[in-house]
Amino acid sequence: MIDESPPLGPLHAATTGEQIAHRLSTAIALGEFSLGDRLPSERELAALLQVSRESVRAALRRLADAGLIEVRRGRGGGAFVRAEWAESSENAVREALLAQWEDFEALFDYRRLIESLIARTAADRARDDDRAAIRAVLASFETAASLAEARRLDTELHFAVARATHNARLVRLHQLLLSEVSLGVSAEPYTWEIYEDARPHHRALAEAVVRGDRERAAHIAGEHFAITENVLRRLAARVAATEPPATEDPAEA
Repeated sequence: MIDESPPLGPLHAATTGEQIAHRLSTAIALGEFSLGDRLPSERELAALLQVSRESVRAALRRLADAGLIEVRRGRGGGAFVRAEWAESSENAVREALLAQWEDFEALFDYRRLIESLIARTAADRARDDDRAAIRAVLASFETAASLAEARRLDTELHFAVARATHNARLVRLHQLLLSEVSLGVSAEPYTWEIYEDARPHHRALAEAVVRGDRERAAHIAGEHFAITENVLRRLAARVAATEPPATEDPAEA
């Protein structure tokens, strides 16, 4: 019997603040949130992860104690990233990433297949207003003035392509895959290096969809989404490399 449950679905009510903290610590280590970024509010995180605000609050306290975030009170307050890595980060990545690595591998494969289908369908079905929307978002992305703006426009470009399929289920599936690969917080890893890697892909993908070149659009989409995959692979390899070798049982020597 095939297990059809999503590998990285919402956290359950019994999940502790520690487990939520593992996900958020890993998201920070991946670059889903950069130094100085404000995390989603307690209410937003509770909705994204489908847990109680009390559990989120407990997780944020753990991150603050570890030195990863700073919690500011009052108007304009919130939880802000103050460090990308802490002493507790290695264990968090082991729990949130390495412990589910087989599921992530399946997710990577599934995402490439589905995003290729979305791009191919968009190239087939895009209308004049879809093409205009894709061109406009691409132009804004190319001139993004900040990393936060680049990340937002990157996400919007892919939603513009998904909407060009004129299939609401494909749009929702695109959103679900984004949430799963980002550990439930719906913000992919992003750096200026990733931005530069993404630019030629975005140009080529937009051009293929606008021109109706379905096979090229599918091919580019399949390659493009490996950028995020590679970020997760590098972090997983970094942590796996620090794992101490298993010691020989003296009783078996």
